[in-house]
Amino acid sequence: MMTTPNPNPSSTPSVTADQFDNIDAILDDLRTRYDETPQWEFCEGFMAALICCRRPIPQSEYLDVLLAIGDDTLPAVVAAEGTPDDAGGSFADAAQREQFLHIWNQRWAEIQTALDTPTESLEGEAAYHPEVMDVRGAVAALSETERAEMADDPLPSFGQVWALGFMFVVEAWPDEWVPPSDKKAAKWHDVAMQAIVALTEDDEGEPELSPFDDDGPPSMSADRLNAFADAVWSVYDLREIWRGIGPRVETVRRADVPGRNDPCYCGSGKKYKKCHGA
Repeated sequence: MMTTPNPNPSSTPSVTADQFDNIDAILDDLRTRYDETPQWEFCEGFMAALICCRRPIPQSEYLDVLLAIGDDTLPAVVAAEGTPDDAGGSFADAAQREQFLHIWNQRWAEIQTALDTPTESLEGEAAYHPEVMDVRGAVAALSETERAEMADDPLPSFGQVWALGFMFVVEAWPDEWVPPSDKKAAKWHDVAMQAIVALTEDDEGEPELSPFDDDGPPSMSADRLNAFADAVWSVYDLREIWRGIGPRVETVRRADVPGRNDPCYCGSGKKYKKCHGA
């Protein structure tokens, strides 16, 4: 059983473009068996939230929430007998599962390292750069004929799917996102969460720029770019808040104990101090 990784950051290489293509292909294949399988951008936000979460949530717990795939899913059985209606999705085989988790764990280590490395700019190579898509920009770059052939479904704003993936974790494990008791930390926490929630909203501003290509068609407002940067900084803040406070500690409640001069609970008629309290 694989658990949430905690690898040596210095020995973990960055996920390559080919690896992202591979994991996209795996998600596409998973979607043929479970149509609610999310896109990678949603997974990326989901992962960032898990890394920032107050409690380290094990992989055996979160994988089923994300992909409807639990550790008890046996690829060989699924391949032979088909997926039961109530079993959610499944990997095609053990090799596909291993490939997915290898890339997943590698990306996890990459994000964790970035968030734990002090930085003054999101432009630096060591900073956390969410793997997000500019869907509106990609569609705007198509020919008029190609755009006409597409469905009229609304296109997600820049960073919106990533933020939805992040907030999915918050909603799935709400107890781990209760603001800290310290007032200063609670305010810091609230501002950070508001910045990520804001990114789940649609960008209704006038398209002014392209996030990845200065020569590309404008696909987002300047306010959206600033909101995206605020959300990424908020991930750093949330990681720092919970690292400083630590996981929640369950309160241990002791059973009521009789006073030394009270009658003993055993019914002997003696005082507690002369009986079981001796």
